[in-house]
Amino acid sequence: MAATLDLRTEIREFLRSRRARIAPEMAGLPAYGSRRRVEGLRREEVALLAGVSVEYYVRIERGNLGGTSEGVLDALATALQLDDAERDHLFHLARRSGAPDGRRSGESPTTVRPALQEVLDAMTGAPALIRNGRHDLLAMNHLGRALYSPVLADPRRPANTARFVYLHPHDAESFFVDYDHAARNAAAMLRMEVGRNPHDEELLALVRELSSGSALFRQQWASQDVRVHGHGSKRVNHPVVGLLDLNFESMDLPTDPGLQLNVYTASAGGPAADKLALLASWASQETVAGGRAAI
Repeated sequence: MAATLDLRTEIREFLRSRRARIAPEMAGLPAYGSRRRVEGLRREEVALLAGVSVEYYVRIERGNLGGTSEGVLDALATALQLDDAERDHLFHLARRSGAPDGRRSGESPTTVRPALQEVLDAMTGAPALIRNGRHDLLAMNHLGRALYSPVLADPRRPANTARFVYLHPHDAESFFVDYDHAARNAAAMLRMEVGRNPHDEELLALVRELSSGSALFRQQWASQDVRVHGHGSKRVNHPVVGLLDLNFESMDLPTDPGLQLNVYTASAGGPAADKLALLASWASQETVAGGRAAI
C-alpha cells in the first residue's frame, strides 16, 4: 500500500469486486449464452439495475464518487446486493471523495478518559475492553487483561489484535478456535475503518506492516470485504482455563467517537461461567505476584 490512500483506486476496486460476484441470473437478468468476457455483471447491467446511464456508472466505477446523490448510492447498493456493512462502506467512500482537498477525517483515538477506565474497572464479572478502529487495545478491566493475556504477551504497546492475528499466527491459531474466521473479520474491519478514515496515517502504516508481514493478510485485504463488529459469539482456547464459549457485544461510544466498548459474557451456571471465575482467580494471583499488567 502506498504512503497515502488513493480513494479513486479504493472505490474502483471495491465496486469491481462487488459486481464480479453477482451472476446475471442472481440479479434477474438473462445470461445470453454460456461465455461472458467478464466475471459477474457487466457495467451496463449494473447501470440498468441502478437506473443510471452507462456513462454515469462508468465514471463512478473509475473512482469518481464525489457529488453522487444518496439516491444514486442507494440504487447502486441495491443493484450490487450490498449488505449493511458494504452499503455503509460505499457511503463512507462517497463522503470522503467529496470532501474538499486537504480536509481530513479524524484519526483513531489513542487514549481513553480516566472515567472510562473507571467504568471498565467497575465491571468485575465480565471481561471488557475499549479499542479503536485500528484494533488497538487501549483500556481493559482486570478480567479483560486475563482473557487477552496471549495478545498482551507481545511487549509492543498498544497491543493490537490484528497484529496478533497476522504477525503471530502460531499463537493466534492456538488462541482463536476459528482462526480463519477471526482473520477474515480482522481484515474486513480494518478495510471498513480505512473507508471511514482514509487519511489516518497510523492506520495506513498498520495495513502496510500487515501486508509486508503476512501473505494471508494480503490475500484477504485484496478481497475488498468489509464488516462491522456488533455482537456474536467468540470461542477461544485460553492457555490457563482451556476452551471458553463466550458471547460478546461491541458498542460504539457516542461521547468518544472512534472508540468501541467490547464486553464478553457467559451464560450463568454454564461451564464457561465457571471458567471465567477460575480465570478471575488466576488473574488475581498474577496481579499480586507481578503487579497490574500494562495495556
